[in-house]
Formats: sequence, structure tokens, C-alpha cells
Amino acid sequence: MNEEKKQEEKQEVKRDELDMETTIADMNVEGFSWYDPNRKSGKREKVSMSKKEQRAMIRGAYRAMLPMIGCILVVGILMILLAYLWLS
Repeated sequence: MNEEKKQEEKQEVKRDELDMETTIADMNVEGFSWYDPNRKSGKREKVSMSKKEQRAMIRGAYRAMLPMIGCILVVGILMILLAYLWLS
């Protein structure tokens, strides 16, 4: 029983130690449109948020994308319909 708990704790620690912010190559290069000469190359603070806040943020991003996705679908359907009518 204790061994199982220790293994679970080790797995949790490994997940927490996973570094998702390590940069392999700095993409802040002069000449690119996103180049920022004042940008500091350093680690950012990790923002802590609850699961509820994270879900709300993701839901908001999808809601922001929804109108564009809808327009693309409508235009695609119209193109298929026009091609069907033109070729029939």
C-alpha cells in the first residue's frame, strides 16, 4: 500500500517537473515581423490558475474562433453548391 502511494507521488513530481517553457532556439531574430529588440530573454513567471479558470479561458478562445469557422464552413458549402449547380 505504501509503495503504491510512493509511486503515485513520484509520477506527480515527474509531471510537475516537466518543463514546457524551455526554448530550443530563440526566434526573436532581427528581420522578422515579431522581432522585439526590448524583449528580455528570461524565464516568465508561471501563472497559476484553477481548472475552472483554465476551462473558461479555453471556452472563450473557442467562442472567439467560432464566427470565423462558421464563415469558412458557409463559404465552403456555397462553393460546393455552386459547383454542383454549374456542373449538372
